[in-house]
Amino acid sequence: MTGALAPTKPLSVADRCDRCGAQAYVRAVLVGGGDLLFCAHHGRKYAEALRATGADIQDETDRLQATPASAPNEER
Repeated sequence: MTGALAPTKPLSVADRCDRCGAQAYVRAVLVGGGDLLFCAHHGRKYAEALRATGADIQDETDRLQATPASAPNEER
């Protein structure tokens, strides 16, 4: 192992926040190898503290603003 983080797969609707159980949009990959999943709210709340410990943050909260590709034109 080179010390580089392994690529992580995108979060899905099955991924739930470890704090409250809502859909997860943030993954914190810990230095020790584990990861934590958070909803957008808890991801914002804990991101700075996790970064300070060296965690890599995968933030997919931009998906909350995105319009699905299958949405009708009048909804875009």
